[in-house]
Amino acid sequence: MGRHKAIVLTVSMLAGAMLGARQADAQTFQTYRCADGTQFILGFYDHDKRAFVQIGGQPVTLAKRLAVSGMRYSGAGVTLRIPKTGPATVKHLKRPVTACAVVDKPGI
Repeated sequence: MGRHKAIVLTVSMLAGAMLGARQADAQTFQTYRCADGTQFILGFYDHDKRAFVQIGGQPVTLAKRLAVSGMRYSGAGVTLRIPKTGPATVKHLKRPVTACAVVDKPGI
């Protein structure tokens, strides 16, 4: 099994376990690559306001936070902003904020 598929499978299983999600729940996964070389997978489930991220090899659940424009999520030292226009940004650990873009979905 390829590394990407294994990561997606791990995120899916962890997020499903955390949510108690039924198989019928719709889900969205996106892979991001950032200017500083950071890569992460972001997952959303219908009827759940949280975001699920696999960053630095660790799964993190991010709570939705108040944002003036777009969406903002944070938790466990990770802050993710997805504005209505412009690139998404992520700040994790003690690294500076970095711009990120969605990578085209590979064939899974």
